[in-house]
Amino acid sequence: MKAIITGSGGLIGSECVRVLTSQGWDVIGIDNDTRRVLFGGAGTTQPVIATLQQSAPSYRHAALDIRDRQAIRDPFETERPDFIIHTAGQPSHDKAAAIPYDDFDINAVGTLNLLVAARDFCRESPFCFTSTNKVYGDRPNYLDLTEHEKRYDYADGRDGIDENMSIDNCLHSLFGASKAAADILCQEFGRYFDMPIGIYRAGCLTGPMHAAVELHGYLAYIVHCAVAGKHYTVYGYKGKQVRDQLHARDVANAFLEFQRDPAPGEVFNLGGGRANSLSILETVDLLADMGLKLDYSYDDQNRTGDHICYISDLSKIQSRYPNWKLEYNIPKILAEIVERQRAAISA
Repeated sequence: MKAIITGSGGLIGSECVRVLTSQGWDVIGIDNDTRRVLFGGAGTTQPVIATLQQSAPSYRHAALDIRDRQAIRDPFETERPDFIIHTAGQPSHDKAAAIPYDDFDINAVGTLNLLVAARDFCRESPFCFTSTNKVYGDRPNYLDLTEHEKRYDYADGRDGIDENMSIDNCLHSLFGASKAAADILCQEFGRYFDMPIGIYRAGCLTGPMHAAVELHGYLAYIVHCAVAGKHYTVYGYKGKQVRDQLHARDVANAFLEFQRDPAPGEVFNLGGGRANSLSILETVDLLADMGLKLDYSYDDQNRTGDHICYISDLSKIQSRYPNWKLEYNIPKILAEIVERQRAAISA
């Protein structure tokens, strides 16, 4: 079995490479280290790619840009993959405002290039797209919330946000808009061309291999600041904003469940759910319990379009794929990230 994974040097892409190659898949990874261009040296994927090339004999790397239409068609035509995992993207909703052309070309046009190539050369192969909860814009902020000592929560007692929430008539950020375009393209190719495409609207995806920076990768970045003794700035909402956290390995396992039993253009909210949710203030407390005191300050101005409370309702994906279970809880996730950050600093 042969797979193409875009963004293979990133957090989710690289974990998918590790999981699939360990199960006997041949993997072609597409990644041209655009993260370095977007976020500087701290965001580079090159060390991860080098490790994959050394540790996974069945991994082949292609430094292609998903914006290059013909360059992307070539491996689809020659390799005819049995499985496509599309994780490549411009991931920061703050950064998008400064680079609107690049953001849309990477997220929307790049996804279109992949979809057309898949339609033309391997239409029956399952295709998983890493979308984002930002397609809902700031719509979750319209829900009634209750303020607690360390977090906000839903006043109506709901478990989280499900797939029925509207994506219209709200503030998205340009990143949210470009990802929404890609999200809808994936749905349309799935339904119009009857292609097995799964769309995963992800909350905070994390793990020890995250090349996190201030504008992207909240949990790994706040841990990095605590371990390295760097100052961290909390933006808005009193530090009580809530996210659910999902480990990259659990994401890869969700994609494999889809590969075994795909559906045409199906949307799933994907995150750690209520059990893996925490606020920034709760994160600070957990790090303190681990002996890590975070040096931080507070800025009243929240990030534009930022969610106050976002927890993924996992009912749909768990009903559709009952064998998919979360392997990583918050303490296990934090322990892995802390260990990795300490090793990086001492290296």
